[in-house]
Amino acid sequence: MLRALTCVLNDDPERLRAALARYYREQRDLWLSAIGQAPAPGACPLDHDARFSAAEWREIPWFDYLRRSYASTARWIRDMLESIPTDEPTRRKLMFYARQYIDAISPSNFAFTNPEVIKLAHATQGESLRKGLENLSADTGKGRVSMTDESAFAPGRNLALTPGDVIYQNDLIQLLQYHPSTPTVHQRPLLIVPPFINKYYILDLQPTNSFVRHAVARGLTVFMVSWRNVNDAMGHLTWDDYITQGVVAAIDVVRRIQPRRKINALGFCVGGTLLASALAVLARRAQHPVHALTLLASMLDFGDPGDIRAYVDEAYVRHCEETLGQGGIVPGSRLAHAFASLRANDLVWRYVVNNYLKGQAPPAFDLLYWNSDSANLPGPLYAYYLRNMYLDNALRDPDRLTMCGVPVDLRRIGLPTYAMAAAHDHIVPWHTAYASALLLGERSTFVLAASGHIAGVISPPAPRRRSYRTGPMQAEPQTWMSTSTEHPGSWWEHWAGWILAHSGKQVRAPTRTGGAVFDPVEPAPGSYVTAQA
Repeated sequence: MLRALTCVLNDDPERLRAALARYYREQRDLWLSAIGQAPAPGACPLDHDARFSAAEWREIPWFDYLRRSYASTARWIRDMLESIPTDEPTRRKLMFYARQYIDAISPSNFAFTNPEVIKLAHATQGESLRKGLENLSADTGKGRVSMTDESAFAPGRNLALTPGDVIYQNDLIQLLQYHPSTPTVHQRPLLIVPPFINKYYILDLQPTNSFVRHAVARGLTVFMVSWRNVNDAMGHLTWDDYITQGVVAAIDVVRRIQPRRKINALGFCVGGTLLASALAVLARRAQHPVHALTLLASMLDFGDPGDIRAYVDEAYVRHCEETLGQGGIVPGSRLAHAFASLRANDLVWRYVVNNYLKGQAPPAFDLLYWNSDSANLPGPLYAYYLRNMYLDNALRDPDRLTMCGVPVDLRRIGLPTYAMAAAHDHIVPWHTAYASALLLGERSTFVLAASGHIAGVISPPAPRRRSYRTGPMQAEPQTWMSTSTEHPGSWWEHWAGWILAHSGKQVRAPTRTGGAVFDPVEPAPGSYVTAQA
């Protein structure tokens, strides 16, 4: 911060003096108001901030002063950084780390400056603080902040309940086929490739919010890749291995069950990146096994990956290549911490206050249980992904990358594509997902859902509390936004209409999973999904 201020002082001293003068004036007025020597201040920028929603923050002068002083300090820090004469990527990185600092120093995060914590400790005669220390001790042992009651859920008990079987497995994946729930099904099956960073059951949570169950109920024969939580012996696996042993192996299995028939495929998040890479490899080999493609919150063009770019620079990627490029394991918790920090107030400090300062147990929430159920990654895969996608943005350039021995060009995929993004996604910004859809050609359909990276995808039709936008493809995302139309309800129903139009005629539902080729290995959800990081 001092270096930043020195830079501003040398380049534009008047700007610095003006910002400092405003800050000192605001702090002086706050003190004079607090001691009754000046009129009460007006509206505060934090009046509608959930961290300061308790009445005590406004009604008790000391705490009102604390939140107003905090708001003034936060503004001053942002003003200083915005004044620095530097390039935009550096400015964005500075602003990101400044926001981390600003979020951390909030008076709501400390016991003696949070009136809610003090009031609760007094009411419970200190019991809330004792319980908070117990919670802190338990989380220290786990190495993470608890966001939900983790004892309330387990795959196979109350998550991942859609009936099905594991019909194939290798060292990297299990492939699930779900039982039909309708007397007839569409001819063309659907293969789902979830992200390998977390477990697949985000798409099959509970019966009321299961995307898989919804697809099966619409008459689709659904197959799901379940990635293995890799161990030390698998630390040598590469991006190419995930293509061949994961996506291509799964496609081959599904097509052996239903020979001479193309399939539909869906990828979510990095699963979509991997799926598109695999299809580009197959296209270069003149193989076209997929009829229609769905991408959910996926990036192919990494030109603007959002705040995560603050962590991914040349020095960090080179370090990963040197330490992990030839083998090793990236703990799933490392990635979980990084993604949580992108929304620190919602995914870190909120639980620090509730769990440790107030001594409360986090409520049971299936989405947050899944978010904490992270998976390990092999080092070579991780280093390759960071270098070629996030840092170099090489996938978007035709024939720049070689995968599985062939140059890849996304334009060769040439499929009808349904690209869904979420308006408030902090991991895959919607405009970046839009740029990714443009890479796949004019046959793309783009849909923008409400909410964020997970809640935007997991959007069951009932209750109808969300919305989505559709519109014809345009050259720029903002042009698309201005010409799009908002629809109440869930994008799931819109997607169902699109995918069914690409799924062929209806035939009698299969009577057994695996067809005549594969015998069931074990019932869904399978054993790979239950392995812990």
